[in-house]
Amino acid sequence: MRPTPVVTVVRYLLLDRVTYLVLPWVWAAFGFVLDVVVLQLIPAGHGDGRWVGGLVAVPLVMLVVGAQSVARALPFALALGVSRRTYFLAATALALGLSMGFGLVVAIGRIVERTTGGWGIGMAYFRVPRLLDGPWYLSWLTATTVLVLMFVYGMWYGLVYRRAGLPGTTAFAAAQLGVLALAALATTWAHGWTGVGHYLGTLTATGLTGALAAVVAVLLTGGFATIRRVTI
Repeated sequence: MRPTPVVTVVRYLLLDRVTYLVLPWVWAAFGFVLDVVVLQLIPAGHGDGRWVGGLVAVPLVMLVVGAQSVARALPFALALGVSRRTYFLAATALALGLSMGFGLVVAIGRIVERTTGGWGIGMAYFRVPRLLDGPWYLSWLTATTVLVLMFVYGMWYGLVYRRAGLPGTTAFAAAQLGVLALAALATTWAHGWTGVGHYLGTLTATGLTGALAAVVAVLLTGGFATIRRVTI
């Protein structure tokens, strides 16, 4: 049976196995080792939930990988006759597959982490407070959503770079920072930080995952609109 165009493009992207299949795992291992070293150097606390933050490296790597999936691989694919729609769908499918695989590792890692008392040193590497601290299946879904979000966000940056170059990418990032600054300023003027803190404090892992999924939908819409206007 002949593979579909989307599958063919996914295979094309996976020719760069180091970027997609090795780099995120290398950084995950590096973050794990870094957490172990840090926790060995600081006094032991009570319980088995000492979180340092090494796992944060993986979403950041996914952001870079997502940008690279467009900035490097898109021009050659379009030169071969691949449509922009097919390429975008393939890159999104790859992001989902990679994220689900790593999300499953997070879910299994949480079980092992609890069983071993935090790897014997009270470490919480996979159990990120409030974000990845619920049932294993919810942690799997949340981790998958976060990683897809970062990959797609990186893709959007890559698309902006392909269309507008470095000046446009800089302006794109500055505009987002400006919106965040205005939102923070408006919240300060309205004395709303207490309400924001209360809302975040009552937000469940399920609600947070749903909010992240909504952001993913927005990013996918924006990314698809951008890739349709990209010229190579």
